[in-house]
Amino acid sequence: MESDSAIAPLVAVVGVLGTLLSALLTQHAADRSRQREQERAEQLRERRSAAEERRSCYVALNTTARQYLAALTDQLHALSRDGELRSARQRLTDARDLHRDVYAEAQMRLPENVLGLAGEVSHALGAVYGSLRRMDDGVPRPGDSPAAAQRDIDALWGRLREMRRAMRADLGVHGEYRRPM
Repeated sequence: MESDSAIAPLVAVVGVLGTLLSALLTQHAADRSRQREQERAEQLRERRSAAEERRSCYVALNTTARQYLAALTDQLHALSRDGELRSARQRLTDARDLHRDVYAEAQMRLPENVLGLAGEVSHALGAVYGSLRRMDDGVPRPGDSPAAAQRDIDALWGRLREMRRAMRADLGVHGEYRRPM
């Protein structure tokens, strides 16, 4: 009987310790689960933030490229109308400067496939700019002409569409737009 009386307190102690350890293990598991959930939520926030920053960069790059191209078109038309040249020059300079700044930022953010297209567009915009400025300054190179500049501008609109498609694909925007009837 004496051994039964010694076992009973031992069983009670083991039971209490088991209950306490069970509570501690449950709390530890819950803490780890909460921590994993917080880490997942933080990763999701970071991915969304990066996607939003990339989207903003794409919007700015697309907008400034279109403005630059429109300013090039205005400059081309202004070459035949002397009265408009001054304002067209200023608009072209402003559009070029803004595009250069946005493109510089894009070079640090864009994936290679989109950056390659953006670089081609930027280079082509600069080439048309150079041609128009030389014509404006009265020192055109062989091949510089209003007709050649217009062909290059027309081709650039297509390159902008291609760049925009690559940007949209990178952002996960798929499908064709259909006009409402």
